[in-house]
Amino acid sequence: MLASMQSREFTEWMAYFKLEPFGEERADLRAGIIASATVNMQMDPQKSTPTKPQDFMPKFEPDPLPSKEDIAASWDTYLSALAKATEGRA
Repeated sequence: MLASMQSREFTEWMAYFKLEPFGEERADLRAGIIASATVNMQMDPQKSTPTKPQDFMPKFEPDPLPSKEDIAASWDTYLSALAKATEGRA
């Protein structure tokens, strides 16, 4: 799409995005606002701290890479299970 879009049109879309953000992150914020308002309406303000929309938004952080030991243990488990499953077949 970007290959066929003119620079002027792309610049217009960037300006529009600054005025009216769109996309999944904005959709998550809208859902968080609704969830937060719903929860806050039903809680006792004397006993609880009000929630924020961010409390209901998913956080997408990359999973850490497994260590060499974890990989070796996974392979050991897999190969042991494979050996048991194929036991007696020959």
